Amino acid sequence: MGTWDISPFDNDTAADFADELDEAALEEREAMIRGVLKRAAGPADYLGIYDGERAVGAAALVVAQHPDGDTACSNYGPSEPLPALPADLQMLAVDALDQVVSNRSELAEQWAKAANWSKWRQDITRLRNVLDPPIPPQVEALFET
Repeated sequence: MGTWDISPFDNDTAADFADELDEAALEEREAMIRGVLKRAAGPADYLGIYDGERAVGAAALVVAQHPDGDTACSNYGPSEPLPALPADLQMLAVDALDQVVSNRSELAEQWAKAANWSKWRQDITRLRNVLDPPIPPQVEALFET
């Protein structure tokens, strides 16, 4: 695994994907991101490490355009501007991230062996929670007022 940190583009595969986005025409970039997310979110029996790494990078780009998101791209992310990404990519990114951390993911298997696995998992959860925030638990009133 050519990985140097936990950020979405801190690995060779995602950094290469960022380069591919930079080299593509502006109007092609959304389709590239969609394709990566669809491949990861699809019904495959097993998600390979490279598809997982690309999916995390693509999801980070979707998060970066969300009103509650932040720029999740390191120096290795795309340097060229992206078009406004359609809202339907948000749930596709959530589905892709769910597959990335599932027990059918080579990327999750590799990270489970790493010392900083919990930090990586927290970063994935942070990305996912921007796009699909958890519902806070409801506290039932003991007494009606």
